Amino acid sequence: MSQSLPPRPLTLIQSQVITQDKALPRAGAVLVGGGRVLAVGEFDDLKALAPRAEVLDHRDLILTPGLCDAHTHLVAYGFSLSQINLHGARSVSEVQARVAQVAMNTPAGTWIRGGGFLLSELGLDGYPTAALLDEVSPHHPVQLYSRDLHMAWVNSAALRAAGITEATPDPQGGQIVRPLGCLLELASGLVSAVMPAPSEAEYLAAARAGADDLASRGYVSTHTMAFEPPESPRALQQLEALGELPLRIWACLPHTRLDAARELGIGSGGGGLFQWGGVKFFADGALGSRTAWLHTPGFADGSGTGIALDPPELIRERGLEAIVLGLTPVTHAIGDRANTEVLNVYDDLRAAANAKGIRLRIEHSQHLRPEDVPRHRGLVCSVQPIHLQADAPMIRELMPHLADGSYAFKSLMDAGAILAFGSDAPVAAPEPRANFAAAITRVDDSGGRLAPAEAMTVEDVLWAHTRGPAIAAGWDDEGMIRPGARAAFTLWDRLGGNARALVL
Repeated sequence: MSQSLPPRPLTLIQSQVITQDKALPRAGAVLVGGGRVLAVGEFDDLKALAPRAEVLDHRDLILTPGLCDAHTHLVAYGFSLSQINLHGARSVSEVQARVAQVAMNTPAGTWIRGGGFLLSELGLDGYPTAALLDEVSPHHPVQLYSRDLHMAWVNSAALRAAGITEATPDPQGGQIVRPLGCLLELASGLVSAVMPAPSEAEYLAAARAGADDLASRGYVSTHTMAFEPPESPRALQQLEALGELPLRIWACLPHTRLDAARELGIGSGGGGLFQWGGVKFFADGALGSRTAWLHTPGFADGSGTGIALDPPELIRERGLEAIVLGLTPVTHAIGDRANTEVLNVYDDLRAAANAKGIRLRIEHSQHLRPEDVPRHRGLVCSVQPIHLQADAPMIRELMPHLADGSYAFKSLMDAGAILAFGSDAPVAAPEPRANFAAAITRVDDSGGRLAPAEAMTVEDVLWAHTRGPAIAAGWDDEGMIRPGARAAFTLWDRLGGNARALVL
């Protein structure tokens, strides 16, 4: 242990330290200075090394590397905190009541926004209509997103504003459900395009709200996954410029803006808290909206095999362009067919990615055929255990043949995949306790257990919420507590329990 330390303020944290460093898995204290870990060991030894260091006494708590939410839409989540929250709504009438309450206190003509519902939880076999929202909000255009963000439920005022009629053709990559009321995938953009754009100040406020909320839950970093306007990352960059960004951020560009990335010289790296790192693709939709891309036989209710979005040829071509720029291809894939197709593409991209030190990445990896699991070796699987809780009843109903291969965390880990846990906020709350519980117990909202053989240990979950995301982002200085690492920690009363961030 070095006897000479730089002349700067030092902090000595006394705690039950889990380092995730194989050289020293457990310790009793951490010495920090200048935002970095300087030494790890036992309290008396570090106190002798730095007798004037400020002591933070957390000996009754557990100190771990800081939590990372590896999949958020951070500014959209910030906006969602001030919109109608439909998580847990169990009927159409409950949705109507929440919309009506807001409409009563909102000037006529003002847009009403919200989200978080699931068709299955509303007791619906099909898609709801605009008329149901018209009953409670005839004078306000309404746009409500499903929990997975792959479907928008709108009223007639919103349809009129967008010029959508029964005769409007489906846009490429989307579907207008008839009778009118629901817009699937890219069709939702027809309404979003006519909504008033938030101001720069509103974007900044939403960025601040989202980041502060994550920090309050114990997170020190996040990966934000595009699917947001360019004003969203700009707001996060502005927060950093103001010195008000409480999180380290690894951000993705949509592949449609890859040309702009090339022109601006955007690539991996950067010394600040905000970093461009990935290029996002969508292979398919989502389970709740019946747009996940499935192999035959598809959904058990006869609704088909879902919707394929970005073609494999596009992902292959533009993915290679991203790799050349030093950016990580990041592909959303939920259905088993979507995952197969992405794995086929990634087989073609592996050599180029390995040459650049880039780990190819799949978002969700949600429903897999057994023969595809071993193909994930070396890939990053960015997964969200919290979704299991609401999805499991739907899986048993809509795709029982895929139940054993759904949320296959242990199998993926055993196959050599790098697991990176997240929430997909605002799709789900960025609540680490729920992710720990879902991954460890596999218990869903109905009280059943989905594929219990895929259960993980608490230590494995901790790794997937800390070191896994750091590896995915190429952060050598995060996810472990060792000299040189970022001084960004999470304090726990117990692993998987109450958490709070400690960034020095």
